[in-house]
Amino acid sequence: MRRPAFVVLTLLAGLGVAAAANAGDPAHTVLERSLGAEAAARITLTRKPQDGTPWYRIEAQGKRLEVQGSDPVAMVHGAYAYLNSIGAASISWEGDRVALPARFEAFAGGKVATPFAHRVYLNTCTYGYTTPFWDWPRWEREIDWMALHGIDMPLAMEGQEAIWQQLWREFGVADADLGDYFSGPAFTPWQRMGNIEGYRAPLPQQWIDSKRQLQQKILARMRELDMKPVLPAFAGYVPKAFAQAHPQARIYRMRAWEGFHETYWMDPADPLFARIAGRFIELYTQAYGEGEFYLADAFNEMLPPVADDGSDVAAAKYGDSTANTDAAKAKAVPAAQRDARLAQYGEAIYRSIAQASPKATWVMQGWLFGADREFWQPEAIAAFLSRVPDERLMVLDIGNDRYPGTWKASQAFDGKQWIYGYVHNYGGSNPLYGDFAFYRQDLQALLADPQHGNLAGFGVFPEGLHNNSVVYEYLYGLAWGGTAQPWEQWIAQYTRARYGHASPALLAAWKDLEASIYGTRYWSPRWWDRKAGAYLLFKRPTTAVVAFDDKPGDPPRLRRAIDALLAQAGQYRDAPLYRHDLVEYARHYLTLQADELLQQAVRAYQGGDLAAGDRLAGKLADLATGLDALLGGQQETLADWTGAAAGYSDDPALRRYYLADARAQVSVWGGDGNLADYASKAWQGMYAGFYLPRWQRFFAALRQAQASGQAFDQAAFDAGSVRWERAWAEREEIPQRQPPADAVASIRRLLERLDRE
Repeated sequence: MRRPAFVVLTLLAGLGVAAAANAGDPAHTVLERSLGAEAAARITLTRKPQDGTPWYRIEAQGKRLEVQGSDPVAMVHGAYAYLNSIGAASISWEGDRVALPARFEAFAGGKVATPFAHRVYLNTCTYGYTTPFWDWPRWEREIDWMALHGIDMPLAMEGQEAIWQQLWREFGVADADLGDYFSGPAFTPWQRMGNIEGYRAPLPQQWIDSKRQLQQKILARMRELDMKPVLPAFAGYVPKAFAQAHPQARIYRMRAWEGFHETYWMDPADPLFARIAGRFIELYTQAYGEGEFYLADAFNEMLPPVADDGSDVAAAKYGDSTANTDAAKAKAVPAAQRDARLAQYGEAIYRSIAQASPKATWVMQGWLFGADREFWQPEAIAAFLSRVPDERLMVLDIGNDRYPGTWKASQAFDGKQWIYGYVHNYGGSNPLYGDFAFYRQDLQALLADPQHGNLAGFGVFPEGLHNNSVVYEYLYGLAWGGTAQPWEQWIAQYTRARYGHASPALLAAWKDLEASIYGTRYWSPRWWDRKAGAYLLFKRPTTAVVAFDDKPGDPPRLRRAIDALLAQAGQYRDAPLYRHDLVEYARHYLTLQADELLQQAVRAYQGGDLAAGDRLAGKLADLATGLDALLGGQQETLADWTGAAAGYSDDPALRRYYLADARAQVSVWGGDGNLADYASKAWQGMYAGFYLPRWQRFFAALRQAQASGQAFDQAAFDAGSVRWERAWAEREEIPQRQPPADAVASIRRLLERLDRE
């Protein structure tokens, strides 16, 4: 119903002058979108730039909230941090709760300053595991989320294929060859980093063009908020057709990564390198405007060529991949020669960026230094960085939750700017884990360490989003001086804002949640025995599963927390995020129980007890089917992922292409290595439609072998399983989301059934 004009005017007058004072201000519009226009109209933002790290100050009284700050992100974050602290607002991937009080209690806060000049966010891989089919409304919400959480330096990787296409055309690569070069939407990050070429080609022109338009909007919004987006740059990888057309150029054939065919990397010392790199930035600037920070990762899970002819890299195996490092040829090269080559590479990459943008900073991910320490000894790191001016290089030291100590071993990257951070999430998989005590103590130790050198910021670099959002809420709170806040105070504040109130019983349950889930730094089962998959249920079936014993967390204590949360569900019946979180905890616990059933069933069949095997396999099927039904109300399902992909175009052929690309990523991934299930998802549609049928095929084959007295042929089964998976990925099927009628009742039934049997 439309309100009379005089009522609207009276409302605005009663809310004060904030709406007029901040009308059209980009920071204030973030609050309007996130909190609602009426709530945001009660908030005034006043920018007061000062030297030093970003800061904000809050004053509240009556209906008004006054925020002063150094920049737009600081002000937006300050407003959100205060509202969150009083239980008035929670903005997350899963949903929002906004309930401002009618009147604020009088509050005059001191200056809150972050110790980190930059707060960095996203991973190059996020653009494959999460965002390939995002539209502008989804990106707009994510940028708002960044500002609310105080993030000022996101990696902005969309829209670059249009520039690469234009570039390679100028350098004589035919459109037909470009069609064979670019990889599919969900696999573009590894194309960009030189790991793969032409996987699920050709990349549709419609996708390339739409991403160009999208990136223009993304960067415009980020720049409105004074964010410092990190943009792509040329790191040396060239199309095979370009390499074949330039036989005299110093172009090395790199190793075949994870079962894909080899790619080609140009030595930065070759004159063509600087020409290509400079022209890329020129074209990028024409399309998107000038940048300050450019990401160029030359050796993502690739060893640098250090032998004179580059022969040391084609067969080398990277330390974090599926096999142990095989750097024998690299070791045979004298250290002095190795370091001289690395110094040349680093200097040439930097100069290739500086020639086109003299004030720009070269950004590189430091993952390789930790993941392949056998090659990247401190002397090698120092050599690679040695010829780049300290203020013109920024190392993203992203892996401190998995490979700690790299920055110490390298003397804080020898004076270069660097960002300290964690990956946390791998492949967009969504087991529940994190380590709150570690994060807090780790950042306290970092900031207190006098040897941290030119530390420029803190960041979180998840490969995938939409999971464990409490971890990201906590980490970015720590980045704004939150290391002094006791955990008990923080979790009480978080739950009050998220659910509306935090009872003593709820906080007691959270003690069990923290002890049972959130004391795990890295979810090691997801890459067990060189096979991916977040849980055993999500891995390709094998008899070796009986040997698995690396089980982080404390399932009995998690069960106690779930029982306590179920007992309080009635008190939180009006809190949708409470139900969402309860389902997540139950899903995690029940999937761990499914893993136990898998092991028991395999042991029974292997031992010849077919009746016990059948009973356990049936119990597993019942549990997995129940889990699939339970998850229909969660944020993401297979229906959402495939629906977004198919919805990226109205053209039937393109819809089929995008759908197959999306289905491949969450199943077979690609190549002939061990990447299958790397992006495994605990989604509705995956339990009952993919994981369970695959294990049922395995149980049937194992049972048949036992019944006939023959040895089980794992290799033959694997070959058939791969064919089945590939056929699944090509199905032209978009399942329907089916929310449970009563998620709480469903959890109770699943637990009771599990206990009873």
